Amino acid sequence: MDITNQQARIERLDFTTDEGAGERARIGLLVLESDQTMEWEFRMLTDLPGVSVYHARLANDVIVTPETLANMEAELPVAAKLLPDYLGLDSLGYGCTSASTIIGEDRVTEIFEDAHPGVPSTNPLTAAKAALRALGVKRLGLLTPYSPEVTEAMQVKFVAAGIAVTVVGSFYEESDFVVGKIDRQSILQAALSVGQAEDCDGVFISCTSLRAADIIEEAEQVLNKPVTASNHALAWHLLRLADIDDQLDGLGQLFRASLIQEKANQ
Repeated sequence: MDITNQQARIERLDFTTDEGAGERARIGLLVLESDQTMEWEFRMLTDLPGVSVYHARLANDVIVTPETLANMEAELPVAAKLLPDYLGLDSLGYGCTSASTIIGEDRVTEIFEDAHPGVPSTNPLTAAKAALRALGVKRLGLLTPYSPEVTEAMQVKFVAAGIAVTVVGSFYEESDFVVGKIDRQSILQAALSVGQAEDCDGVFISCTSLRAADIIEEAEQVLNKPVTASNHALAWHLLRLADIDDQLDGLGQLFRASLIQEKANQ
């Protein structure tokens, strides 16, 4: 019997539904189109049962200057709307530390509130401040890849938040594409160089493109001081804002800190 020209009958099958992926928390994340690191690190930093992260890519210039960072303000509402309301997001993050510095944390929050009313939001600079408070850091060693004018603008933000910046190191690299290729050993050695200063009681490694999450635990063990980084702090803060307070091993002191503790230190 020739069956080559016959179509099988399509049988309608029954199904049931549950809450879907992210039944404990659904996190929205705006990632720069030039970022090679954030999504990869977030897979490690949010690897928890019932937690899902949904990304949207944001147009940006690969060269990081105050002017190109400021231009992202117009792109934020566009990217935020790519995450639909029906996902039921529990928290929402913007993945650029330097642009959050230049555009302003309050302005980023305002844009997110317009796009997703009532959803708690954060960015790497706001998250870093919360993380440093949770870790009890008052005298900060700051490591960045940026040009001096961007790094200096970030210093001002930390000082205004009551966190003294006592030592600063930078790779002086303006290309986000190149920053994403700086290797693990360079980042680790730079963090140790900054963190070993006696007048520094903790380290923040700025830039979501730097592959820093993997060196946190090792740097803390060498320095005997808390260390965090842009993706590291942002993932922690987004989880805590979504009421996920799981304690995770192997990711440094911060992932054993709760937002309740951070609020007590404010």
